Amino acid sequence: MIIETSGLRKSFRSRAGRDVKTVEAVRGVDLSVAEGEIFGFLGPNGAGKTTTLRMLATLLEPDGGTAVIAGADLRKDPGEVRRRIGYVAQGGSTWDDSTGREELVLHARMYGISKAEAQRRAADALQTFELAEYADRKCKTYSGGQRRRVDIALGIIHQPKVVFLDEPTTGLDPQSRAHMWGEVRKLREMGMTVFLTTHYLDEADALCDRLAIMDHGQIVAEGTPADLKQEVLGDVVSVQLQRDVPRAADLFGDADFVRKLETTEQSLRLYVEDGASAIPHVLRSLDAEKIAIDGIELHRPSLDDVFLAKTGRSLRES
Repeated sequence: MIIETSGLRKSFRSRAGRDVKTVEAVRGVDLSVAEGEIFGFLGPNGAGKTTTLRMLATLLEPDGGTAVIAGADLRKDPGEVRRRIGYVAQGGSTWDDSTGREELVLHARMYGISKAEAQRRAADALQTFELAEYADRKCKTYSGGQRRRVDIALGIIHQPKVVFLDEPTTGLDPQSRAHMWGEVRKLREMGMTVFLTTHYLDEADALCDRLAIMDHGQIVAEGTPADLKQEVLGDVVSVQLQRDVPRAADLFGDADFVRKLETTEQSLRLYVEDGASAIPHVLRSLDAEKIAIDGIELHRPSLDDVFLAKTGRSLRES
């Protein structure tokens, strides 16, 4: 395993008036990431994803636990960890008045790479990430997607074994997001292990070989997207209601064809063996009680259903 953690923890102290409160951001994270895979950290904002990533990238010191990254001990030798990893922050790292080429050469030189080699690597990175035609324009003239590609090129200019990406597509339009997915896959093709955080369900499903779902500082599920969805057996019937959710839930709580029932403010989710045969029962029962519906859908379990099953709420609503 190229990343292994055990019991990783981090707390922060915050002051509200005269009161000092301790917030446990990460509460004992155990992870194993295989070399060469794209590993995703999925969860709502505030779940502890970025704090975990920043600890693994040596930007925050853990309060407890252990971690070994690319063969280097995080707590005993953070300097060696930094030499073996790349890190791309959510907020980006380019300067408005520098060109993409200047940024890349500077970053390479900061890793002790010779000027000639830094220029060669910068040229290769610009070509790889389809930035060559913009190379000598100032970064402030780049689109969001172009600037994000420069960020990733900066994170790998020293050829790390592991690259950490914090919310790599946040703020990008759909076309730029799709392009960025291709760039992430390209990193794996270049022989790197990719560890990314995201709160986008489609992104985790499309990109990640394996992922961990995090909530309130703890991992609530881990595995391949397919395996996690298989944990939620059968079909899911989602019923959108105008009102009377508790009364509707009472109708199906003990129904033989319902394996599990979840509710939100305006909907029911019924986990059933066969959705096609369950829907007529659901419609008849609601009609008999004069409970109006806005819509009904049948679908296979999604990562949102996994999150709901593990936490009791929808990731989309978090």
